[in-house]
Amino acid sequence: MGLFKSKEERKIEREMKIRAGMRSIEKSIRQQEKFAADFVKNAQHAKRIGDENQYQFIRGALKKTHTVKRMLERQLLSIKNAMLIQQQAAAGQEFAGAMNLMAQEIGRTFGEMDLTKTQAQWERAVAQAGSMEERMEVFLDSMESSANSGATAGGGKDLVSDDEIDRMIMADVVAAERQEMGKLDELESEIAKELGATKQKD
Repeated sequence: MGLFKSKEERKIEREMKIRAGMRSIEKSIRQQEKFAADFVKNAQHAKRIGDENQYQFIRGALKKTHTVKRMLERQLLSIKNAMLIQQQAAAGQEFAGAMNLMAQEIGRTFGEMDLTKTQAQWERAVAQAGSMEERMEVFLDSMESSANSGATAGGGKDLVSDDEIDRMIMADVVAAERQEMGKLDELESEIAKELGATKQKD
C-alpha cells in the first residue's frame, strides 16, 4: 500500500515520525530530571547519616544524569534546527518553481537569449544555496560530534563539575532547613498565643 501513497502523504508520515522522535527525547529529558531530583534527596540523606561512600557514589550518579540530560537537550535542539532548515528549503523550493515559470515566460516574451541569461543567473543562485546547505550540514555534524564526545566517559571536559553537583545538593539542604525553621517559628507563635490566652483566663 505504501507504493500508492501520494507525495503529500509520505511527507506527512515523515513529519509525524520526526515529531514522535522529539516527544520521545522530551520524555527522556523529563525522566532524567526526575532521576536527578531523587538522587539529590538520597545524597542529602547520605549526608545526614554520615555515609561518605554513599554520598560520593550518589554524587557520581547525579553528575552522569545531568550529563545525559544535557546531551538529550542538545539532540532535541539539533532536530528543531534541522526542521527549521527543512522548512526554509521547502520555501526555497516553492520559490524555485515560481522562478522557473517566470523564466519560461520571459523566454517566450524576449526570446532565447534572455532565457539563457535568466538560466545562468538561476544556476548561480542554486550554487550559492547548495554551498549554504553544505555549511549547515558541517555545523550540525559538529554539534552531534560534540554531544557524543561529551557523553563519553572520561572524554573531554566534564559538562557538569563536582562543585555544581555539591552546590545543587547543598541548595536543597538549605531550602529544607529554612522550611523546617519556618515550621518551628509557626509552632512557637501558636504556643505563645495559647499561653497568652491562658493568662487572660486566669
